Amino acid sequence: MRALLVEDDDMIGRGLTHALKGAGWSVDWVRNGELAHSALADGDYSCVLLDLGLPGLDGTEVLRRARARGDLTPVVVLTARDGVEDRVLGLDTGADDYLLKPFEMTELLARMRAVVRRRSGAAQSVLGNGAVQLDLATREVLQDGVRGALTAREFALLHALLERPGAILSREQLENRIYGWGEEVSSNAVDVLIHGMRRKLGPDAIRNVRGLGWRVAAP
Repeated sequence: MRALLVEDDDMIGRGLTHALKGAGWSVDWVRNGELAHSALADGDYSCVLLDLGLPGLDGTEVLRRARARGDLTPVVVLTARDGVEDRVLGLDTGADDYLLKPFEMTELLARMRAVVRRRSGAAQSVLGNGAVQLDLATREVLQDGVRGALTAREFALLHALLERPGAILSREQLENRIYGWGEEVSSNAVDVLIHGMRRKLGPDAIRNVRGLGWRVAAP
């Protein structure tokens, strides 16, 4: 899955980027509000981690602008502002969750999973279409009661498809969900991933729609 990290503190930003990548996330990191506004307008993210105390355009205004244009990307606010008024303002502006610094990485990852599945309409940490399910907590695929391991990119691919079962996702849409800025993407990278997934799940688990992209069956 792909996350946008908005954090102006270099040490915190580097630490979070490293930890998130280790947990299987693809991360784009920006250090100010203007860049965050542009990234949100152009990107396709599963989750945004947003610091409020940013230089120039602050985090609250970034969030307000995103929600005003109809952007529903889940947002977890990360901030040292511990006043009740600050938390209320952040939540009322459109944040999905609020976490005070310092925090444990395990808690942040759990909150990210929670806001992603709530936005997907799932009460539990499982996405699926009946034939195939994805456990967001363990990052495993479930098929016919059997659990299987996935690589980080296989997980991101299957997550993108199972978020919208029945919908066709283009090559570009899938690449945007799987890879972050600066990562080299070969022309057949998505094809290779899907070939590997079909070997694990069966040839009909992910279907190609010629000239348009790929989809999983609707429930």
